Amino acid sequence: MRRAVRVLGLAVCAAALGIAMPVSAAGTPADVQSASTVTVVPATDATVNAHAERLVAAMSTRERAASIVMGHVPTPDPAALRDYISDAGLGGFILMGANIPADEAALRAVTAALTLDPALPPLIGIDEEGDDVTRLPWDDLPGAVTLKNAEPQASAAAFAARGGLLQRAGVNVNFGVVADVPADSGSFIFRRALGTTPASAADRVTAAVQGHSGLVASTLKHFPGHGAAPGDSHHMLPTTDRSLEAWEQEDGTPFRAGIDAGADLLMFGHLVYTAVDAAPASLSPEWYRIAREDLGFDGVTITDDLGMLQNTGEPQYADPVANAVSAVAAGADMVMAVMLSDAGTAGRIVDGLAAAAESGTLSAERLDEAAARVIELRLQHSPGGMLPCADCQPAE
Repeated sequence: MRRAVRVLGLAVCAAALGIAMPVSAAGTPADVQSASTVTVVPATDATVNAHAERLVAAMSTRERAASIVMGHVPTPDPAALRDYISDAGLGGFILMGANIPADEAALRAVTAALTLDPALPPLIGIDEEGDDVTRLPWDDLPGAVTLKNAEPQASAAAFAARGGLLQRAGVNVNFGVVADVPADSGSFIFRRALGTTPASAADRVTAAVQGHSGLVASTLKHFPGHGAAPGDSHHMLPTTDRSLEAWEQEDGTPFRAGIDAGADLLMFGHLVYTAVDAAPASLSPEWYRIAREDLGFDGVTITDDLGMLQNTGEPQYADPVANAVSAVAAGADMVMAVMLSDAGTAGRIVDGLAAAAESGTLSAERLDEAAARVIELRLQHSPGGMLPCADCQPAE
C-alpha cells in the first residue's frame, strides 16, 4: 500500500502515473521499499489538466456554466459574500473597492469566506495596478506612472512585491498588467499603461508578468489594445480601422511578449478593430483565434466587465446574458459581470449559459473546454493541495 502525504504545491501519488519512485516519509529518496513507502512526485501540467477534466466530467451543465462566471456584489461582509458565491456556485469573484476592508487581516477574512473548498479555490481577482487603479489602501508600491519611465527591472520588483501583498491577503488573480500602448498622452489609459512604445511596453509587461510568477496569476489587458482605438470602453466602443499587420507590429507586441513570459490570463477588451472583425474583441471568434493560434496563448481567456458593453447603450448589447453566451461561444473561458449588475445577475448569466448549452446555441464542447481551463487554473492555486490517485490510501 502506498500512502499519500501532503506537500507544498500540487502533487500526485506516483502510482497514478505508473512511476516507481520510493521516498521516505520525510520525502527523501529511500534505499529500501517497504509497505509504508511514500511515493510523491510533482504534478505535471498534463496531470493537472487531466484532473480538471475529470472534475468537469462529474459536473452538471449548470455547474459547468457557474464555474466560468466571475461575479461581484459590493460588500465587505464575509457572511454575505460566502452566501453569494455559494448560492450560484460561481468559479470566481472580483474584488472592487467596496469589498476591501481597512486592513490585510480583514481582507483575509473576506477571501477566506469566498473560498468554500481550499482544494478548489475560486479565482479571486482584483484590479491592483498601482497608482490610479489601486484597491488596497496599504499598497504604496509604484505603478505605471513611475514604471513607464524606469528600467524594466523596476517593474519586476514592483509586481513581485505587489503579488506578495495579494498572496498574503488570499487573492490569487491580479488584473494588473496593462499591456496597451497609447501613443496619445490624452488617452484615458495613458497613465495606466506600462509603456508608450511597443518595445518599451513589451519590456515592462514581460518584467511585470515575471514579477508575479509564483505569487498570483497574472493577467494581460486589454487585448487587443486600447492604443489604436480612442475612447473609454466603460461607456462606448472604441473603434479603429488599423490593419492586422499593423497591429502585429505595434499594439500586439507587448501582448505577445507577456504571453511568451507566461501570463496566466488574457483579458479581452470591448474594442473594435474593423479590419479584423466588426464585433468587439470580447465577442469576436477571430480575435480569440488570433490569441490562441497566432500568439500561442494557452491560458484562461476572460472578458472585461460585460456590464461595460451594456453601458454603451448599443441596443444589441443590452442583454448581459446574451452577451455572456456570445462571449463564451466566441472563445472566452470566463465572463465577468460588475457594472450595472445586482446580486442576481451572475445567477441569471449562469442559467443562460446552461440553457444555451442544453439547447445547442452554445456547444457543450466549448463549455467543457472553458470550464476545464478555469478549473485547471484554480487547481494550480490550491495551497498545498494533493491530486487524488487510484490506489493511494490516507496516511494514518
